[in-house]
Parts: sequence; C-alpha cells; structure tokens
Amino acid sequence: MNRILPLCLLTTILLTAQQKDYGLINANLIDGYSPKLQSNMTVLVSNGKIVSIKKQGKVSANYQIIDLNGMVLLPGFIDAHTHIRSLDAARRAMESGVTTARSASTPNYQDVAIREMVKASQFIGPDIVAAGVFVTPNLGETILADPRLGALKDGIHSENALRTIVRVNADHGVDFIKTRGTERAGLPHTDPRKQTYTEAQLKIIVDEAKKYDIPVMAHAHGDEGGYAAIKAGVRSIEHGTYLSEKSLKLMKKMGTYLVPTFTTVVDLTEPGGDYDNPVLFIRGQHMLAALENTVTMAYDLGIKIVTGADTGYGPNSTTRVGMEIVNFVRLGMKPMDAIQSATIVGAELLQISNKTGTVEVGKEADLIVITKNPLEDIRTIQDVVFVMSNGQIGLNRLPFGKD
Repeated sequence: MNRILPLCLLTTILLTAQQKDYGLINANLIDGYSPKLQSNMTVLVSNGKIVSIKKQGKVSANYQIIDLNGMVLLPGFIDAHTHIRSLDAARRAMESGVTTARSASTPNYQDVAIREMVKASQFIGPDIVAAGVFVTPNLGETILADPRLGALKDGIHSENALRTIVRVNADHGVDFIKTRGTERAGLPHTDPRKQTYTEAQLKIIVDEAKKYDIPVMAHAHGDEGGYAAIKAGVRSIEHGTYLSEKSLKLMKKMGTYLVPTFTTVVDLTEPGGDYDNPVLFIRGQHMLAALENTVTMAYDLGIKIVTGADTGYGPNSTTRVGMEIVNFVRLGMKPMDAIQSATIVGAELLQISNKTGTVEVGKEADLIVITKNPLEDIRTIQDVVFVMSNGQIGLNRLPFGKD
C-alpha cells in the first residue's frame, strides 16, 4: 500500500533529512517548456531527481505519495538577484517558492557557506549561486572578509586592486562576480544614474574573471554606466532603470540578460518593506516610470529578462519573485514568458539549465505547487503551498482540510 504523507509537514525543515522517494499524483503540470497545462499527471522523484513524468497511473509502493488534488505543479522559482546572508533568510526565500538563488554579493561569503550546506544536505533550502564580495570602489567593513582585502582599504580603482579582489573571490569559490557600473538607488545620498567604474575598469574585471571561468553581473541603473558594462562583456545587467534604446539594442546584440528587479523599485514607492525613506519614496516615482519603459522596450526587443527580488529576505521584506512575475505580466509579458523568466530563462542565465528550470526527467526535483492555473490568472503564482528543493520537502501546507 502507498504511504500517504502526513497532513501537514510543519512549515520548513532546516536540518539534514534522509532522502526519500516521492510520487506527486493528481497534478496539473506546467513543465516550463509548453505553454499548455497538462492535466492528471504523476511526477516521480528519486534520489533528488525527477525520474518519471506520465499520465496518472499506478505508483510503486516504494514512493511516498503526495496527492496534489488537481493543484498546479511547476518548476521552482529562480531568484537571480538576492542578498541572502543567513539561514533564516534562505528559509524565507524557499517558502516563497525559490529553489535557486543567485547572490548579488554578501559581505563575508555567507552565500558560499549556505551553498555548501545545501549541497551537503545539512540544510534544506534553495541552491545558492554565490557572488561573494562586491567588486565596488569602496569596500567599507567588507575588507574584513579576507585579510588580503585589507590592502584595498583606500579604494578599488587601479588595475591591480580590481584584479586582486576578483582573485580573492575566485579563491573563495564564487560562481559569479558582482560589480557595478553606477551608484546605488537604495541610499538617499547617492544618485543611481551616476557612473562609477569606466568601461576600461569593467573590462579588467571581466578579463580577470574569465581566467577562472566566472561570469560577471553588473549593477547599473544609469545609461552611461550600463552601456559601459554591456560593452565590457558582463553576462547580466542588474536593474537597468534608465537604459536607453541604444544600450538595450547593444544588450540584444551581445546576448546580455536583464534582471530588472522591478518589484524592488515598487517597494521604494510604498510604505514598509526594505525601504521606507521620504527621499527614496520621491525618487521611486521617477525610477518606476523609467524602469517600466526599460522592461517594456527590452521585452519588445527580445532581450532575455530574468526575475530578481533584490532583497535579503529579512523579516520585514515584502518583495518576492511571485510578485515580480505578476508585475512582468502587468507590463505586457505573456503569462508563460513571465513564468519562464523565473524558471528556464533564469537557469540559462546562471548556466545551470541542464540541472534545473523545467520539470524534466533527469533534472533536479526543484518543484513548487500553487493552488490554481496561473496561465488563466497570473496572480495565483504567488500562492505557493508546497516546495521541493533537490528532492527534499521544504514546505508543505497540504491538505487544507482536517483529518
């Protein structure tokens, strides 16, 4: 007889769990490729991988059954721009449906540590694509992350300093290098349009990273700094608020991805969340209008757009990937294109599409369940009730009824 999963696996499992085999039955499936929902599907998971996808049928007693009762199964979300630096934050990200997260820098290589804990099954959470220490003109207290960074306390501008910090990151085993083309938007005393690194400096960063086969992501709100980063050969532009048509066309030509972190700019214009400052509130009004234009132009040009929540997933954070997907549709994306921006397109950006991003035999069992069809009402994408990361259950709120 098949074993039925207990009524409610309490919120999130944090410690090492024995790998089990699962049969997810009675699922309406969005596999990440097809724009159509497949009904009455069974997905079998063994040793953390998807081993079978088929129409409803008999399942071996070796599998622990999870009856989805017609709810929608789809690939887990990819958050391509996060600042997760604690286990609690990683847990909150996972509970929102994130099964893979790319760090957009952490001050002390917390992202690398969390990545290794997830790999070792010491923690059930999203896979982490780590960026380590931000390659930025002034490190501040981040110089304490590695003794070699102390020599850079007066700033990171010269070729030697730029190459040194990339090498230090590489020594720590990062998967991406994060740098910047412009100033920040989330600080009231900076102008996000102001260029920081030049094209020549950004090329040095990209060149040094290539020696270790590490791609580069570049924070860039302003057009001049963004254009310089694109020309330098970065893999993705983060934010892109004020990018011109000229810059976007160069992105299309270069194959550069855009991670607009749109919902974070929405956060600037609303009370609460990660930002609650009158200067930022005012700034957010013109940033939001500009970014709406950027995302719309980028989509029309066929630039690959990827979701990023740009949050540390702190206890007061309100930005989530599901919200980003909904906002993309509001800006004119087709629902399936918006879903793919959070799944297979994100996986392509991170160069892990052979492992995740779709519900496909042989890939990691990175799966989420939502209650209704998002192709009919995209807002339902935010109602995540079940999360499986690497074949381990991190969240299960099913079923809703009593015994």
